[in-house]
Amino acid sequence: MRKTGREEAKRWLDQAREDLKWARSLAEQGGYHIACFLAQQIAEKAIKAFLYAQGESPVLGHSVAALAERAGQHNSQVARKAGAWAVLDGYYIPTRYPNGLPDSIPSKVYGREAALQAVNLAEDAVSTIAGILAL
Repeated sequence: MRKTGREEAKRWLDQAREDLKWARSLAEQGGYHIACFLAQQIAEKAIKAFLYAQGESPVLGHSVAALAERAGQHNSQVARKAGAWAVLDGYYIPTRYPNGLPDSIPSKVYGREAALQAVNLAEDAVSTIAGILAL
């Protein structure tokens, strides 16, 4: 049975919330590069939840900036936050692959401060979307 847009939105938002718990834990325990990557994924899932709730299907793409821009066309609060959340796109590739960084590896480049800032941005995306959708 096909899910409604709101049901699909809840699935995506529930997964974003679950991932957020683990990203926070990683940021506090030293998995900084992984926390940064996961933060990007969390925001992506939250924004996709919003777009599913608007009736879009399927919601494709991985760029937080592009997804938030689309979502911002439906909601001014999302539009205002899109620029801040877009920073997370910088964690999509270089946090995972050594060839994404010159002469280093992700585990040596990303630190606690970057991880906590990334997780806080992801948390803002989740809480903002959850508040708008009342989910």
